[in-house]
Amino acid sequence: MRVDDQRLRDAVRVLLDDAEGDERYQTLRAGLVETPNRFLQAWRFWTSGYDQRPENVLKSFEDGAQGYDEMVVVNNIPVFSFCEHHIAPFFGKAHVAYIPDGKVVGLSKIPRLVEVFARRLQVQERLTVQIADALVTHLQPKGVGVILECRHLCMESRGVQLPGCVTSTSALRGAMQQEKVRGEFLALKKGVV
Repeated sequence: MRVDDQRLRDAVRVLLDDAEGDERYQTLRAGLVETPNRFLQAWRFWTSGYDQRPENVLKSFEDGAQGYDEMVVVNNIPVFSFCEHHIAPFFGKAHVAYIPDGKVVGLSKIPRLVEVFARRLQVQERLTVQIADALVTHLQPKGVGVILECRHLCMESRGVQLPGCVTSTSALRGAMQQEKVRGEFLALKKGVV
């Protein structure tokens, strides 16, 4: 169940008071007056994945595969999420592949699946596994491969402060764990084949 809207607005007001220096300000300066409302709308969007279920996104078609048993790859899917440790953004690209076993999924469903899990407080490793496991559970393919390449503002803007570092994670399931198939996925991800 979601926290009520006023509690969130009040929490943002406390953060704004802290950032501005102290609590002596009785009213927010003009540029911050609407910030609690704007943040509430943004926060509801950024965390909308909690209100979505993968099974509602992954509608498959049994008649679409018709013997197709080669890899289907969707590359460069935009990823935008928030690190659960610092509530700082991380963003990048997802590369998702599966090998059908009698069922295919609409290509637009794969980016939607990525969004279901990305629009939750996350760590990249869990996000990668959740995408792969949802495809396995709801599509029952011969294999699944997921690679995420993301930049983390919790690492770039604070702490070690290393702008431009990219973290890569992968999850391979079923046939995708075989060396030859894994190699094909990596080549298709890079656009080499």
